[in-house]
Amino acid sequence: MEKKGSASGGVTSTGLSDDLAAADFQTFALEYEEDKKGMRWAVGAAVVLHIVFFLVQLPKLVAEQREEKKQKVFVVEQVRFKPPPPKQQQEIPKPRSKKVPIPDPTPDEPEPIRLEDEIEPDIDLPDTDIVFGIPEGPPPSEPTGPIRVGGDVKPPDKVYSPSPQYTEIARKARITGVVIVEAIIDKQGNVTNVKVLKGLPMGLDQSAVDAVKRWRFEPATLNGKPVAVIYNLTINFQLQ
Repeated sequence: MEKKGSASGGVTSTGLSDDLAAADFQTFALEYEEDKKGMRWAVGAAVVLHIVFFLVQLPKLVAEQREEKKQKVFVVEQVRFKPPPPKQQQEIPKPRSKKVPIPDPTPDEPEPIRLEDEIEPDIDLPDTDIVFGIPEGPPPSEPTGPIRVGGDVKPPDKVYSPSPQYTEIARKARITGVVIVEAIIDKQGNVTNVKVLKGLPMGLDQSAVDAVKRWRFEPATLNGKPVAVIYNLTINFQLQ
């Protein structure tokens, strides 16, 4: 009796699961049909909206195309120039005639005869040497200190210029280039007050200064007289 009861109970549970599955499938089918109907309504509404929008915008597009097709007509007015007014002829005044008295052909006293080209008497001038011109001013004063070369100041001429010594460290480093110094060349052609304007490293600028101090020049001149000048000198360092 117990075995029959268990068998009948198993048949009942299986039938309930099948009924539930059928009910779920029917629910899914109904939801699918409703979703399909909703999609059709949405597509239809979208089509209707597009048609309405096209019908509303169509007249505007047609009107714009018609306005673009219309050709603009430019009316050119003919410019009429008025002729200039006729110039009034100016009346030229006629010269008035003057009455010239006729001289008496037989005067009591004859008038003296005057020659148009009268001869002027000769004037004796003393023999003097007169020179016309601008007098020369006093000679320019000699400058008291060194001046720059330029104008009437002629530059000095180099007469003795021993070459500078290359330092050993600069030779090993292969340093080349120029050193520019400013110096005063006095009236005797000696070089003093040497100042480096552009130098080189490793002792080359000092070597250039030592060499320049031994240089000698023909002094600069102003109006033929020697003067002290401020002069720039260039020393070139090149490796052979």
